[in-house]
This record gives sequence, C-alpha cells and structure tokens, in this order.
Amino acid sequence: MSRLLIVVESEQDWAPYFPSEHVITFDNYLQLSTTKTNRTRVINLCRKFGYLSKGYYCSLLAEARGHSVIPSVKTLNDLRNQHSFAIIQEHLHNHSEKFLKKLASREEPKLAFWIFFGESSVPELQKLARELFEQQPCPIMRAELEWDGSWRVSSLKVTALHSLKLDAEQEAFANALDHFSAQLWRKQKTQKISRYDMAILINPEDPLPPSDEKALKKFVKIGNKLGIQVDFIGRKDIRKLPEYDMLFIRETTNINHHTFQFACRAEAEGLAVMDDSQSIIRCTNKVYLADLFATRGIPTPKTRLISNQSPAILDKIAEELGFPLILKIPDGSFSRGMVKAEDRAALDKGVADLLKHSALLLAQEFVYTDFDWRIGVLNGKPLYACKYFMARDHWQIYDHNNKSDPSGGFVTMPTYEVPKAVINTAIKAASMIGNGLYGVDLKQLKDRVVVIEINDNPSIDAGVEDEFIGDELYHMILQEFIHRVQKIRHLKEELSF
Repeated sequence: MSRLLIVVESEQDWAPYFPSEHVITFDNYLQLSTTKTNRTRVINLCRKFGYLSKGYYCSLLAEARGHSVIPSVKTLNDLRNQHSFAIIQEHLHNHSEKFLKKLASREEPKLAFWIFFGESSVPELQKLARELFEQQPCPIMRAELEWDGSWRVSSLKVTALHSLKLDAEQEAFANALDHFSAQLWRKQKTQKISRYDMAILINPEDPLPPSDEKALKKFVKIGNKLGIQVDFIGRKDIRKLPEYDMLFIRETTNINHHTFQFACRAEAEGLAVMDDSQSIIRCTNKVYLADLFATRGIPTPKTRLISNQSPAILDKIAEELGFPLILKIPDGSFSRGMVKAEDRAALDKGVADLLKHSALLLAQEFVYTDFDWRIGVLNGKPLYACKYFMARDHWQIYDHNNKSDPSGGFVTMPTYEVPKAVINTAIKAASMIGNGLYGVDLKQLKDRVVVIEINDNPSIDAGVEDEFIGDELYHMILQEFIHRVQKIRHLKEELSF
C-alpha cells in the first residue's frame, strides 16, 4: 500500500486545515530515511519553488528517493523557463476555441483564476484547467488570460499554499486535494517528431567546452559516413530545432541555462536528445546525486546535507566526517563551487559563504587519490576509461588559480584493463540516471571504490578520451543516435495505424 506525504515549509501553513498525519515539514522530510520503501506519493506545498529553493529541493529529493511527486522538477523548470512556457502557450492557443468559447461574452481584457489539482475557480474554465494540469501537474497554480483578438494564457505560475487567504480559496483547495488524493497519478502527454538531421549545440566562447574543435570535426566526418547531416547551432537557434531529428549538446549544461531550454524544446519536438532534460536535472545537482546514491546503495564518500549554520549541526558534521572535509554547492562544475575546510573555522566560513548561493550544501568526507577514474558510459555500456590526475600541488584535477598549467595529466586505457569493481560501480551508478551518455567519476582506495559524481555531458576531446579506440568512439555515439531515431520513427509509424 502506498503512503501519502504532504510537505509544507512551516506547520503554520497548514493551520487553516484539519490536522493530518500525512502533513510533514520540509526539514522533517529532509531527515527521512533514504531506504527504499513502498510507493510514496509526495505533494509539495513549500513556499518557494525557484531554482535551489526548498520547494525545488523537495521535488528533487523526492525524485531521488523514488517518490512520485507533484510538482516534478521538470514542471518547475518548464513553468519558470520562458522558452518552455512559449511551447505551452502555442499548444493551448491551437486548442483554445474548445476551452474558451464561454468567455466570449466577457468584456474585461484580462482574467485570473486558480487551479487546484486541475479544478478551476471559474466554472467556465474547467476544461482549460484540466488541460493545464495534465500538461504541468501542480497542486496550486495561478493562471492569467488576456484578450488580444483571441484569448491566450499569458501567465501560469506555481503558487504557495500560504498565499491562499480567503476562506473560499482554502475550502476549494481542501476539496480538490481530497478528490485528487483518491485518484491515480497520470504521466504527461508526449509529443511527436519531425525529420532526420543532427544539430550539435556549441558555444565557441565556452572556456571549458565538452568537446574541442578537432573532436567536433570528427563528429561531422564520421556522421557523414553514417548518413547523418551534422550542423552546428548556437543559443539563438532554438527555433531551428524542428528542422532536425537529433540534438547533441556539446556545451556545458545547467538548469538555469539555455542548454536546458534546448533539451526541453528538442524533447517536445520529438528529437533524439543527449543530454536529455532529466539527465541534466539529475547530474547537474549534487544534492540529488547524493540522495540518489544513498537510496540506491551506490558507494560514495561519507556525505551530509547542510541547510543552515546551526552550531550543533556543524559540530556533528565535523565529528562524523573529520577534517579536512569538502563543501560543495549543488551545481558546481569543473571543480568550481567547492571548498576544502581544514578546520572548524574554515567550515563555518565555507558554509556561510556557500549558503548565499544555495538553500542546501553538501559536506563530504575528503578522499585523496593521485587520480580520479572517469568511465564513459553510453546506454548502460562502458565506452572509454581515463585516469585524470590531480593538478600540480592541488587536491583537484583542475586548479582555477593556476592560469599557466591548470589541469593534471591523463591516461586513457581499454575498459577491459580497468578493475571490475570500478567498471561495475560506474555502470550501476549511470543506470540510476538514465540511458544516455555519461561520465562517471570515481575514486579507488585499495578495495574501496566510491562514486564522486556523474557528468551528463562528459568530455570528448580528440587525443584524450578517444586515445585508445580512436574514431570508433565517435562512431558508437552517432550509431546510438541513429538507433534512437529509428526507434522513434518506428513508434510513430505504429501510432499512425
């Protein structure tokens, strides 16, 4: 039997409603055991849902723990993202007549209404509310319509529970929650595809791109041999995506970034995509990875989450992890957003500084090795293996303070020469993210193998990752794209009958 959890940021937010054993605070949800249990459904009613807020983390951690949650992280990003919202608007505008006929007699040019679990506060808009909820499932949304020759959805926002002040609003929400909690959850609708070409998203100004110029040229050359027309596109080319069949993101990804917008838009258009949006969400946030690894039994350095500067909490972390320890912001990349704390004073300062950028931080046991393993994994299979050595006189593989020689050396080797424990752990960890292209970073201390992180768009540089298998590396990646396109096309043909 499944359990229901209703997560609020403060107990006061639930004060207008009947007490319920299902209601817990965000801080209590954070402390729940990560051991996988029976199916859990989470209704996230936190106060803020912006990137790296507590509402964002509630959904992110729920997904890491295998809980069914609304709103999902993808929904939060879609509604916050201008390009993704434009897709929602276009879809609704094409179907607006059947939803908005009853509004024709209204004289005011604007209309705002509540949506509680798909239930509308304006009866004439019930069908529209249901459609919006099916596209972007959220407990509470505030929608606005504008008249400009026809009605359009001009705004759609996730709204917090404590913003419901009127008795009528609170009663409508409570009734909708009762009705919804008795129903099965449904997945969002999928959309269709277009044609057969590849777009590679790059940024010539990126100081640390995932692929260098020589590697990109190899993708073009080998793509042509396989019958793939490869074009390079930039951040201003998002409207060109329907012209393509594949999108390969070769630019450093992040949620708060156009790379994520491209992934979402390409998926909406039916393209085969690497990095897909779910992989970007999961891999670019170390809090998600830490909770996911703990839940699924993936070995990692000892890791603790920090949500405030409480002396008692920091005392406990210092006792459990010892010094030195590592502090990380969730979405740091290329060794950025990391602090090595040698003592308690450095821990206090590091936490104070990093909490300015994120509601949650990670504290992690310091595990020093001369090199990190990087295992490339494609669709659940090992692709390449590299040893990345620490930068000179530094504890990371990249030293941003050393302008002349910032990175350490590397050794590329056949995957069959890598210790089995390293390969098997990398494959298992990558399977928790998806079936895309990943770079799994690990450390090995004698018999102990731990996962540090998973990269959703790992480096593919000429003369480095391809040093052992050469052009076959590019061939395998492009062949996987072809396989995915053929699979999508086959599904499309089946649905057309």
